[in-house]
Amino acid sequence: MSTAEQLRGAADGFPDEVVTQALVRHLDLPQGAGRFALITLDNGFDHKKPTTFGPRSLANLDAAIDQVAAEADAGEIVGVGITGKPFVFAVGADLKGVEVIAERGQALGIGVGGHAIFRRLADLAVPSFAYYNGAALGGGVEVGLHCTYRTVSESIGAFGLPEVFLGLVPGWGGCTLLPNLIGADRAVTVIVENALNQNRMLSGPKVYELGIADALFEAADFLEQSLRWTASVLRGELAVARQEPDRGEAWDQAVARGRQFADEKVHGAAPAAYRALDIIAQVRDGDLSAGFAAEDEALADLIMGEELRSGLYAFNLVQRRAKRPVGAPDKALARPVTKVGIVGAGLMASQLALLFARRLQVPVVLTDVDQERVDKGVGWVHEQLDMLLLKGRLNQDQVNRLKANVTGALDKAAAFADADFVIEAVFEDMGVKQEVFAELEAVVPEHAVLATNTSSLSVTEMASRLNHPERVVGFHFFNPVAVLPLLEIVRAERTDDASLATAFAVAKQLRKSAVLVKDAPAFVVNRILTRFMGEVLASIDEGTPVEVADGALAPLGLPMSPIVLLELVGPAVAHHVTGTLHAAFPERFGVSENLGRVVAAGRRTFYDHQSGKPELDPEVAALFQVGDRVLGEEQVRARALDAIAEEIGLMLDEGVVAEAQDIDLCLLTGAGWPFHLGGITPYLDRAGVSQRVLGRRLLAPGVASVPE
Repeated sequence: MSTAEQLRGAADGFPDEVVTQALVRHLDLPQGAGRFALITLDNGFDHKKPTTFGPRSLANLDAAIDQVAAEADAGEIVGVGITGKPFVFAVGADLKGVEVIAERGQALGIGVGGHAIFRRLADLAVPSFAYYNGAALGGGVEVGLHCTYRTVSESIGAFGLPEVFLGLVPGWGGCTLLPNLIGADRAVTVIVENALNQNRMLSGPKVYELGIADALFEAADFLEQSLRWTASVLRGELAVARQEPDRGEAWDQAVARGRQFADEKVHGAAPAAYRALDIIAQVRDGDLSAGFAAEDEALADLIMGEELRSGLYAFNLVQRRAKRPVGAPDKALARPVTKVGIVGAGLMASQLALLFARRLQVPVVLTDVDQERVDKGVGWVHEQLDMLLLKGRLNQDQVNRLKANVTGALDKAAAFADADFVIEAVFEDMGVKQEVFAELEAVVPEHAVLATNTSSLSVTEMASRLNHPERVVGFHFFNPVAVLPLLEIVRAERTDDASLATAFAVAKQLRKSAVLVKDAPAFVVNRILTRFMGEVLASIDEGTPVEVADGALAPLGLPMSPIVLLELVGPAVAHHVTGTLHAAFPERFGVSENLGRVVAAGRRTFYDHQSGKPELDPEVAALFQVGDRVLGEEQVRARALDAIAEEIGLMLDEGVVAEAQDIDLCLLTGAGWPFHLGGITPYLDRAGVSQRVLGRRLLAPGVASVPE
């Protein structure tokens, strides 16, 4: 079957494709360099809907290459260029089409078809040029790698190969061409390390520095400069020098480094990184055809794998569901926020002040019990702003304006009299928080929203003594505030729509992923994490060695082990949240006596990390009193997963969130759980845990799984 026939067949199964046109125009290059054909990729929308490659789009590019190939063969043109619409070059395959593939033959066709078309740019009778004018991801990067030369715009902030992050490999030439262009070590960084580091992107200057592009030009006249540069290359006035990759021991070392990094990140739980590294290892001899064939097979296997389906499911949650929170009131009900008040000036409150000031661009005032604490909180914010200035993320005028907007005061009446949104970030104690809200109600305007950053306490109870409990909402951030996108927005029993709508509007301005949750103990993330961590601690208390219990969940590829997470959260905080949940659900949430002893001793860590490998601190071990029931890793893992499945089932029955998708979104954005798990529910389904524990799947067949 020809490539054109394959694409027509694929298009029939993907009727909703946003089609990219490949528009050919001709121009005369500067300095009399000759007639030139320029292909522009454009889907007809602005930059908010980036250009992608689905089957019809690939067919359009194939037809454009037919035209310019004929012109090149006839001697009518001296070169061919490819570029994108304003701000976007191309962002790769249209992944919505991948989701509907149910047969391996279709999956294999995606790789074969892409290679067949992109390779034609390398086989033209004249040189080909890629002009990376804007965002270039995945297949967008790869189509340029097939060209003879590449230029890149200084303004690009989104350039990369994110496939491994999603559960794929760069399968249209990336795994083969990139190491042969810039060397294995740099290619491993781009393909594996950046992808597994939360999909880190490259800037235009970095693309040039790595040797992916041959020239770097300013955005204002990028295409004009690129064409002048092209003319110089074609006239022989400019020779492009590239360093030959080291194909010796350095190549093997780079692949080994990549494997070690993948082990640290996913612990062998997701295959994509390892398949990519296998291909990089294979193409050391420069055999491009063999590399492309290996990419085809890897794509086919991975597209038919559950990890990719979970990755695409997770990607859609973060990119789509997070932007349209389920259950949020009509945004027209939201009231404007022109000033923010923060009760508390500790580290969490200071982080909030920095975030509100930067994103809302309004005055932010902190209060606390004494001037020293207030000054320390404001000072911390100012220090962070100075650091952003040094990093070039803000200019001096912006820093001066933000510093002027962040102030402190002791008198709540004076500080909050004109505030529209006030959030408390004080000690996690119901009595303290009720007292704070009583003080606030007496001094804030009638329309002001009162928010709490509580991680586990009842928002309804917190507001119960107020005259106007309807304006109280839960606004639970995750630490570090600047890094984790999740914001659990809690509707208490009497919260009104206007206050809730205002909370969601503020969350959007803060660029957070907001999820509406019911006022239930510990809400979503902390409830799940506490349940599974409780099972691990219970195993230790019963007699399982710490290193066995702590390593039991490593095969899932979680961002950190339970004990390391406990250290990050802080034993005292974890113990407090456990106590809250134990009071609500004593039959499921036990309180670890050993954890209590660690907290009573004032210890903040379990491990001694000085050797580079975490080892249980002897002083902590001396505090433990354990039984004689020793479990293996598989037993601890099964116990923890069963508990998670049970808790999720109960949370859905209780209506804590609208759907299982919201639980996954919370774990992805609030706890950093990996995309290859899809959060957690797809994994529980495919591992059979949800069926065993709940007697049902958590997601419908075909959602985060291969269609049946």
